[in-house]
Amino acid sequence: MPRDTITPADEEKISAAIREAEQNTSGEIRVHVESNCDKDVLDRATEIFAELHMHQTKLRNGVLFYVALEDHQFAVLGDAGINAIVPDHFWEDITAKVIKHFKQKHYAEGLAEGILMAGEQLKAHFPYDQKGDLNELSDDISFGD
Repeated sequence: MPRDTITPADEEKISAAIREAEQNTSGEIRVHVESNCDKDVLDRATEIFAELHMHQTKLRNGVLFYVALEDHQFAVLGDAGINAIVPDHFWEDITAKVIKHFKQKHYAEGLAEGILMAGEQLKAHFPYDQKGDLNELSDDISFGD
């Protein structure tokens, strides 16, 4: 069960990283954790992206961090708006950082570092709009089975 691995303290660390990363951007970041991934990890991440309505952000600048703990699968997926402007290898660089922590079973630390890296790019390309920016998606982690 994902909640046996991701403790309430881990949840708070991850949610705090999301809030910090989103503080200066209109971008939206979500984390989804489940036990197993019974298909290609990017296909599953794409399904979760849709289930969480992440494609419905105004500027198409949502980023999903997807984790299947027991199957040791991880993917970071950006929507069309952010994918069009991040540097080459950006998602791969985040993935490498996160997996480095995961190998030591430091899930919260890995996710927090990856989230903050994504937040830097979101801040650079999708700055916070004081007038009309809303937190369009929840900062809470979503859990599957």
